Amino acid sequence: MRDEINENLKTAIKAQDKRRVGTLRLINAAIKDRDIAARSSGKDAVTDAEILEILAKMVKQRVESAQTYEEAGRGELAAQEREEIEIIKDFLPQQMSEQEVSAAVKEVVDEIGASSLKDMGRTMGALKEKYAGKMDFGQANKVVKELLQ
Repeated sequence: MRDEINENLKTAIKAQDKRRVGTLRLINAAIKDRDIAARSSGKDAVTDAEILEILAKMVKQRVESAQTYEEAGRGELAAQEREEIEIIKDFLPQQMSEQEVSAAVKEVVDEIGASSLKDMGRTMGALKEKYAGKMDFGQANKVVKELLQ
């Protein structure tokens, strides 16, 4: 995944696409920060699954920023954030629909034998392990709560 990001960065530099270059450099910086944190705790480099988590977090941050800019009447900054979201989403797998999320949650609940809200953490952990980067976990959280109540 790192190689794909770096290849895209080289292409963007050659094409002189400033927005894409800046966004890809931010992605690389976030990955390097996580690498450094992992090394200090004795782990190896960041895995592709962790990179997907980083990218999903970056998208979430930009969505929140775009909403804040819209509310403040700063349309041009909101547009910039949305452009960055699209660039980051190029590296994320296709997100699951609401129906797919519901089906996946039901499957995992059945698999691990979850029966009450006490099993919420275990269920969410299993979902994150199985569907990293593919699922909106905020949405999944609501479905899990409904099922386990």
